[in-house]
Amino acid sequence: MPTSPERYQSPLTLWSHVWRYALCLVISGLAWGTVVQDQWETHRTLFWLDISLGVVAYPLVYFRRRWQLPVALILNTMSALSGIAAGPACLAIVSAASRRVWWQLGVLAVASLASGEIFIGIQPTEDPEAAWVDLTVNLVATVALLGWGMYIGSRRELLWTLRDQVAKAQQERDLRASQARTSERGRIAREMHDVLAHRISQVSMHANAVMFREDLTAEQMRESVAVIQEKANEALIDLRSVLGVLRDPATGELLDKPQPTYADLAELVEEARDSGMNVEYADLLDAGAPPVPEVTGRTVYRIVQEALTNARKHAPGALVSVALSGSEPEGVDILVRNPVGFGTTTPPSGLGLVGLRERAELRGGRLEYGRDGSTFVLHGWIPWET
Repeated sequence: MPTSPERYQSPLTLWSHVWRYALCLVISGLAWGTVVQDQWETHRTLFWLDISLGVVAYPLVYFRRRWQLPVALILNTMSALSGIAAGPACLAIVSAASRRVWWQLGVLAVASLASGEIFIGIQPTEDPEAAWVDLTVNLVATVALLGWGMYIGSRRELLWTLRDQVAKAQQERDLRASQARTSERGRIAREMHDVLAHRISQVSMHANAVMFREDLTAEQMRESVAVIQEKANEALIDLRSVLGVLRDPATGELLDKPQPTYADLAELVEEARDSGMNVEYADLLDAGAPPVPEVTGRTVYRIVQEALTNARKHAPGALVSVALSGSEPEGVDILVRNPVGFGTTTPPSGLGLVGLRERAELRGGRLEYGRDGSTFVLHGWIPWET
């Protein structure tokens, strides 16, 4: 469906009106200048008629956009008797041709040719040109006016189309940004689970130990409570760090500290050992491989963190074996094993491993977990470049 000209025709500014009227005056001067002397000397009636019609033509051309074809036809009729009206008539023809309606272009062409021939025929001239010369000049001028009008209309529509496409692209960009924010909030929710479950499980483990131990001295009780307080403070710091992303949509990254990477795994294991877990850790990645990419390393870190958290909750005191292997072309292989324990009073969420499987699949990897006899096995693989 063709676009309506009213949609892509921008309103004219004061300067636009000024230079258009100035151009009309130039055209009127050229057209009237060739006959004004002969009109004054031999045909005073044509002289005053020319001026009268010209005075009417200039205000009338102002309404060319409101009634394009009628105004153009009226001005062309007036230009058949008035050289001064030739300027407004040309402007009206160009304006009407910018709509690019073929039947209107045909009507305008006939009207322009007829008015030009009539003007040449009735004006007094001492040395008239040959009829074919006048017709050729008239035809060339008509084609130029119609072609210029069609070019202007096409250019206006093209610019409007480009601006419309830019506006739609901006709307799509805003929509994608909104979807990205929604996705990021989901990622933050998973991040909160990964971080807080690890910290809170440590608090729960130490609290259970204090609750079941009846032989602790006052000093030992204070030490245990101090550990619980430290882990709770760490959980609060991590919580503020994650929630900070929700308050700052411009960054999408943690505000208080950077995201963990593969290089932080050793520290995670040491922290688990300090909290009382028995962890065997083996990093068998190819020593000659380049550093693990941040996104890959973060995913591996979260998998190992969730595995340690689950082992702390469901198999306290058991030996947890963490083995990492692989290389750049092979990817990173994660294997975590621990005996199935009797668990603690910490309530299971059932969401950690499901979220990790989704995270691994989003990175192009996989994650499998389940019981193998009396052993719980978590096996994951993440490609090197995700």
